[in-house]
Order: sequence, then structure tokens, then C-alpha cells
Amino acid sequence: MLVLFETAAGYAIFKVLNESKLQQVDCLYKEFETPEKANKIVKLKHFEKFQDTTEALAAATALVEGKLGKSLKKVLKKVVAKEAHEQLAISDAKLGGVIKEKLDLSCVHSPAVAELMRCIRGQMESLITGLPPREMSAMSLGLAHSLSRYKLKFSPDKVDTMIVQAISLLDDLDKELNNYIMRCREWYGWHFPELGKVITDNLAYCKSVRKIGDRTNVAGSDLSDILPEEIEVEVKLAAEISMGTEVSEEDIGNIRHLCDQVVEISEYRAQLYDYLKNRMMAIAPNLTVMVGELVGARLISHAGSLLNLAKHPASTVQILGAEKALFRALKTRKDTPKYGLIYHASLVGQTTAKNKGKISRMLAAKAALAIRYDALGEDTNAEMGAENRAKLEARLRQLEDKGIRRISGTGKAMAKADKYQHKSEVRIYDPSGDSTIPSTSKKRKFEEVEEEDATEPTTPAVKPKKAKQELAIEEEEQAETSAAAEETPKKKKKKKKDKKVVAVTETTEKKKKKKKKVKEEQEED
Repeated sequence: MLVLFETAAGYAIFKVLNESKLQQVDCLYKEFETPEKANKIVKLKHFEKFQDTTEALAAATALVEGKLGKSLKKVLKKVVAKEAHEQLAISDAKLGGVIKEKLDLSCVHSPAVAELMRCIRGQMESLITGLPPREMSAMSLGLAHSLSRYKLKFSPDKVDTMIVQAISLLDDLDKELNNYIMRCREWYGWHFPELGKVITDNLAYCKSVRKIGDRTNVAGSDLSDILPEEIEVEVKLAAEISMGTEVSEEDIGNIRHLCDQVVEISEYRAQLYDYLKNRMMAIAPNLTVMVGELVGARLISHAGSLLNLAKHPASTVQILGAEKALFRALKTRKDTPKYGLIYHASLVGQTTAKNKGKISRMLAAKAALAIRYDALGEDTNAEMGAENRAKLEARLRQLEDKGIRRISGTGKAMAKADKYQHKSEVRIYDPSGDSTIPSTSKKRKFEEVEEEDATEPTTPAVKPKKAKQELAIEEEEQAETSAAAEETPKKKKKKKKDKKVVAVTETTEKKKKKKKKVKEEQEED
């Protein structure tokens, strides 16, 4: 068996001396622990060195794309064709199919071959003679740089650096435009202050100032291509009764030059926005569909690149841009922020304040999938983004309509609320709470209390119920027990009589005290 081994310096073809060792895949690495053991398994048959980095780059790109390069074809014809009966072990199955089709050579690709390639790579310096390690490392570094440059040139649409620069420039232009327009309104407001209240649009204001110049020229100037008819009439009326100061022609010239700058910057900003939109649809179409081109570009700019953004989890994408608030919340042990740059997406903006956190979390999860699909996938369509956006919109409608159930049939009549009818209740005034003086006299109260005491029935003495039973028992028992049984009920009766006497005396004393109090109160009155 022959082995085709690719290196940064050239192609190497090895002859396998002991094929039985390849059957033991798990223990194959032990046979390559030392150079002496490795030379017993494989032996270098031919090594074709690359002339320069250009040839190495061409061979590497051909291998990456699964094609048969000129240098590889030349080596295989020279060496392997002589031993056509032997199998050729290769690391790429796709390349094996091409070799078999072009040169009619039987190729082998299996886990044992992959393990053999790994073992050969470990002992490459000892197996490939005549190639210094320093030269090998230099060739590897040069090939890596050349291959990276080739890939960048090959797919310029995937360069996200342009997006980072474009969105940063767009933000700078917005700041400069705001400063220029504020300065222009303040400057021309000394001459024609009423114009700023009539024309609210900044670009239309600058175009009108550039065309009017001095306010005395308003009557003769035509502003129909800039303003609607109603606003144009208002401007002409305001110019006749303006309270502004007079300015020289030189001042008007400087103000017009500032207006030119504002108009030019506005036009360039619109052009830059279109460029950014097209670039975002080329690089990250699914992310653009999910959150919009501006929010998507800001996310890429904040992360540094699309690949760096793809490495972030969904929770990081959700709060990207709110790092300051996050660390402040962690420091003060308060609630962490629910959204960062993703707050400006259209899906989050159209929800109620109660559901913004839920929607931003779901949008971040789907956006993270879209970012990874755009960064690592080969397709350039936006089907996945559109599908996920439709799911999010359906979920948003479900959250907004939560609690509102559809009722059919007789349930509709029951669900309808009754018509509101105002019922006025007439309440009559109760004069009993006005006076604090009691309605009945204290004498009458005292007499009533005496009557109540008199009407109370005296509780009769409770007789022992078991008298008959005791008599029956006395006949049967001895005389001593009968005498003891007769004494006990008498004692009980005496105790009850004593209690009654004490209760009567207490009631009489209370009555006497009440009478004394009543007499004293009557005397005081």
C-alpha cells in the first residue's frame, strides 16, 4: 500500500512495510513513538518539493476544492503509475474519487488511514529526509498567509470590515448634520426667525434658506419645488411682518454656504445608507431580515466582526450595548437590563412595555441562530430569517391577545356585559345620633333593673338522682355502709344552702350601693 501525504513543502509518497499493523487502529500510535519504530512501518519512496509559494498555494487551493492539481498529477503519474496494482491511501475521499476517475488508480480512505496520517505527521521530520525543520516551518507560515489572502480576495462580499466602517461613518454624519442644522437655524433665525416655526423639516429649511437668501426676496422666489402650497403662502406672509434684524450680503453668503454643506452631507448620508443596506443583505441576510440593517450593523460593529458575533450566546446578543448598565446592576445587586442594541429592532418597538423583555429574549435567541447561519453557512438566502420572523410575529400576537378568548354560539350572549343603569338610593336622615343626652331617666333605669332582678327565677336545689338506687343498695349492704351513705347527701344539701345565702347577700349589697349612687346623683342635680 502507498500513502499520499501532503505537506506545506511538497508531496510525499510513503510505502507501508507492515500492513498488518494498520488493522490495530487503537494501538497504531505506539508504533510511531520513536523514529526507529516509525521507519519499520513506513518508508519514504518519493518527495516532490514545491518550487515556490505560488506553486504551494495553487496545490493547496486545489486540495481544498477537491480538485487534482498539475503538480499532484505529475507525481502520481511518475511514481504511482509504476505500481498500479497497489492501493493508494489518501486523506480526502473526494480527492480519491477524482484520482480514480482521471488516473484509474484504486484509492483507500478509512479510519485506519486517517490514524496513519496522524502518526506520520507526528514523525514527519524524521521520516522525510533532506528537509530541515526551519525551512519546513517557514514554508508552512508562508503558505498560511498566502492562503488567507487568497480566500479574502476570493470572497470580497464576506468582508464585514466595510460594514463596521460604514455604520461608524453613518453615526458620525448624523452627529455632524445635527450640529450644522442647529447652527444654520440659529444663525438665519436672527434675520428671519418666523421661518423656523413654519418649516419643521431640516433639509427643506436649508434648501429654502439657500434659495431665498434675504427675506425681502421671498415674495419673488418660487418655493413650490421644495414646499407645499399652504406652507409657501405662510412663509410669504411671515416674511412681510418679520421681526428679524437686517444682515449684510456677506453674512447671507456664509449662511448659504453652510446650507450647501448640509444638503451635500444629507445626500451622501442617503447614498451611504443604501450602500450599507446592500452590503448587509450580502453578508448577513438572515440577521438583516430579523432585526433590520441598522441594528444588525451596530451589533456586528460592537462585536468587532460577524464571526466574533457568531461566537456570542443569545443572552449576550440580547444585552449587547448595555454593558455599563449590566455591571452597575451586578455591583448594586439590582435587576439586570433586559435589552441593549436589540431594543431598536422593529419587533421590540411595536410591543407593549409589559412584553418587551419577553420579545427581546426570543428575538435574541433567533437572531443568534441567524448570525451563525450567516457567518458559517454557505447559502446566501434569507429564508431562515423570514421563517423565524414569522414565528416571532405569531408569538407576539399571541402575547398581545392573551386573555381574550374567542366565544362561539350561545357563549357570546353570556359574555356580553349588561347595560349599565344608574340607581339612585334616597336615604332618610336619622336624627337619633344628634343628641348625646340619654332619652330615659336614671330613675327609670334603676326601677327596671329592680324589676328584672325580681323576675329572675331562683334556681332550685338539685336533688340527687341516685336516691332510689342507693336505697336498693342499702338493703343489701351492711348497716355501716348505709349510715355513711345517708350522711353524704345531707352534707351536700348544707353546702348548697350556704352558697345560696352568700349569693343573696351579695345581690342585696349591690342594690344598696346602686341606691346610694342614685341618691347622690339626684342631690347633685
